[in-house]
Amino acid sequence: MSVFPKISLRLEVENYLKANFLNKEVVSAFGKQEAERKFETLLQNLSHPPSFTTVRVNTHLASVQHVKTLLHDELQKQFNGLSFPVLQHPDLQDVLLIPVIGPRKNIKQQHCEVIVGAQCGNSVLRGAHVYVPGIVSASKFMKGGDTVSVYSDIKGKCKKGAKEFDGTKIFLGNGISELSRKEIFSGLPDLKGIGIRMTEPVYLSPSFDDVLPGYLFLQNLPSAVVTHVLDPQPGERILDLCAAPGGKTTHIAARMRDQGEVIALDKIANKVEKIKQNALLLGLNSIRAFCFDGTKALKLDIDTEGEPPFLPESFDRILLDAPCSGMGQRPNMACTWTLKEVTSYQPLQRKLFTVAVELLKPGGVLVYSTCTVTLAENEEQVAWALGTFPCLQLQRQDPQIGGAGMMGAGLTSEQLKQLQRFDPSVVPSWDTDIDSLRDTRTEDMIRLANQDCIGFFIAKFVKGKNTKVKAP
Repeated sequence: MSVFPKISLRLEVENYLKANFLNKEVVSAFGKQEAERKFETLLQNLSHPPSFTTVRVNTHLASVQHVKTLLHDELQKQFNGLSFPVLQHPDLQDVLLIPVIGPRKNIKQQHCEVIVGAQCGNSVLRGAHVYVPGIVSASKFMKGGDTVSVYSDIKGKCKKGAKEFDGTKIFLGNGISELSRKEIFSGLPDLKGIGIRMTEPVYLSPSFDDVLPGYLFLQNLPSAVVTHVLDPQPGERILDLCAAPGGKTTHIAARMRDQGEVIALDKIANKVEKIKQNALLLGLNSIRAFCFDGTKALKLDIDTEGEPPFLPESFDRILLDAPCSGMGQRPNMACTWTLKEVTSYQPLQRKLFTVAVELLKPGGVLVYSTCTVTLAENEEQVAWALGTFPCLQLQRQDPQIGGAGMMGAGLTSEQLKQLQRFDPSVVPSWDTDIDSLRDTRTEDMIRLANQDCIGFFIAKFVKGKNTKVKAP
């Protein structure tokens, strides 16, 4: 997997993460050499995309088998008759997996170059075409219809509209320009369509731009696991405390067969509109989305008739997919955050968690999740929660697809087994081509998909009956 360099981090952030993965408990259990090897593997794997694209079927509108057939036909169209396997996950029946081919190392680089921003580059590595707003620079002679090589400016040094760039850039593959350089940089604000249609990407992944809308939702595997762990039931009242863009919200509603009430909160208005759009697209009527700060969602004295804030013990189940440092996202070739920024989330997560415990009914389920790999936002939060709220009990999760929690936060071995940590540092080096797929057993591909995904963390709690919450 050495086609890209390891993720570029500020030294203070890299040292912070290293201290996480080489903490005393880990080194004592596995040895310093093995701990260091795993940490270097983590940094390397974070810059590469997962080995599978994961999509969730909207079972509210269609059967998994019907959508699987439609998707198989769509992939054959996209890849000119190449037969890609579409696998149904055995433990997540509404999840389909499509292998990612790559990295492909024999693509001829072109004289005409296009530079894109780091976020755009990450999307290209997961199957997206290049949209005009993501283009930072293009060769001065580029015309519509030209074959161009696309590069990611991972350090953000290229100037908008530059005609050439000699800084650090990572090759993402070749594509066909839909527009000329002049058209792209004409200054027209309404240019938002595809600028480069990728034809030879380094990683060959299906594009899901307007593919089977209403039937499919593009979602990382652990994000789909979360809703299964929450296990929502028809007729319940469920809160998604930090819901945007609505992937887990809509999954909850679909798992409830759209029977009951799903309250979705987010404090950014345009993200709330995205939740509403997704609910409408997927045909889900049980979702009510509000622009509201989750830290203020508890009201002790006034019933606001179904709108936030809410009275204590208002919900059967609560999902807190907390704002986090996002250090598990893949692919991510560069992160410019300071250590202060990376470590700033723990207090906010605790505020949200405290509100969630108050809003949960006795006997109710609270699921906490993040898409990061730090101890402070994951296992340390679990240890804090168990010490702060005697009413909470840690629960074993079903399905259990990720590994156990990481040592270092003082949790017992039994408690660690009740957590799920999806850890990119455990993934072996893996290059995929069409020929190797034909020889790979389905169970081996499923095992790889379970391991080689984004960094993610899940904890499940049950609130004991006849107990009062003692707020910190």
